[in-house]
Amino acid sequence: MTETATSAPRVGIRPWVMLGLGTLAQTAATIVLSTPAFLIPLLHTRQGVPLSTAGLLASSTTIGMVLTLVAWGALADRAGERWVISGGIAAVAVSTGAAALTAENFAALTVFFVLAGMASASANAASGRLVVGWFPPRRRGLAMGIRQMCQPLGVAVAALVVPPLAESGGVAAAILFSTAVTGVLAVVCALVLRDAARSPHATAAPVAAGNPYRAGGTLLRIHLVSILLVVPQFTISIFGLVWMITEFRLPALAAGAIVGLSQFVGAVGRIGVGVWSDRVGSRMRPLRLVAFAAVASMVLLAVLDLVHSPVAIVLLIVATTISVADNGLAFAAVAEIAGPRWSGRALGAQNTGQYLSASIVGPVMGLVIGVGGFPAAFLAAAACALVATPLVPAAGDGAPGTPARPRLLDKSPWRRASRAGG
Repeated sequence: MTETATSAPRVGIRPWVMLGLGTLAQTAATIVLSTPAFLIPLLHTRQGVPLSTAGLLASSTTIGMVLTLVAWGALADRAGERWVISGGIAAVAVSTGAAALTAENFAALTVFFVLAGMASASANAASGRLVVGWFPPRRRGLAMGIRQMCQPLGVAVAALVVPPLAESGGVAAAILFSTAVTGVLAVVCALVLRDAARSPHATAAPVAAGNPYRAGGTLLRIHLVSILLVVPQFTISIFGLVWMITEFRLPALAAGAIVGLSQFVGAVGRIGVGVWSDRVGSRMRPLRLVAFAAVASMVLLAVLDLVHSPVAIVLLIVATTISVADNGLAFAAVAEIAGPRWSGRALGAQNTGQYLSASIVGPVMGLVIGVGGFPAAFLAAAACALVATPLVPAAGDGAPGTPARPRLLDKSPWRRASRAGG
């Protein structure tokens, strides 16, 4: 049956299995990336580590990611997703195990977290390519929304598990949880995962391998928008826990539960905006509205914090949901515009920019909080989202078509590859 702009094709069971594995692999990697941030309360309140120094440790995994994301993406373009994901996650398990063994040495701990971040980039770059390759255009918003649940879900798991483990067993015990999770996922992915080349949407004929960055500035604009919108997201995810503990005197367990709840709500929100983008036939229109909402929520969070209103804690859940909603939209658009020959590298570049920005958020916002308090950090994050809003490309500009212009869907290189394959 020919796909139309108003009907979504049926999808068999295998794409959903691939989606599930890709999501689980990236969730495991996100747990590792988030673990240092949830060690901050222990390091800051018990060991007297300054927030700027603790923020550097929190950013160590993202620093590692930005060094290897494009390389992992290029490898996925050439070798497929199965061994890139399973091998990279196995390397994460080894790195976090070494980090646990050297947990008392701050310098060694930071180095091994950097190595873990370098390895975890494999799942980040390859799983997005896997999902887009296994799903047709009119299911990709939903599929990528589910896949993008991995980030808030990973943060939620880390928020619920790491602080109690750190409190009861110390830093090493908290890190070993990540080692166990990634070790199991590495084995499962190696046994079950299959490359997107086996998808019915893969091409059996040659597909043009031209550089999509030479076709216009749409990809670069999406990258820049995502870089800016990462600032509110990571400001909340890195400092939200310590904000509730120090500003509102919440117990660490209660604060962790709130962070976990907010991340879970954010994960569900990603699916919602993904379905929304499928329905309206555009990734960019929802993305622009998400950017506006991020500005409003961060400004309001700063105001409520200034008056020390407990409503700010409720708003934190709303702001978290909004701040993570853009990722799936941008990911799907980048992969669709880049096409099957370049999606791994384009998604690697997308993540490189995001995590480079995220790695700066920890130490910089730590300094901002030290000078002007948490409201100043929230306002700075709002300013970044405000700059992003006019940079969002026009609806339909390189993205799936709007209902009024349904044939724009056919411009996706993935769609052309599907037709070339019969």
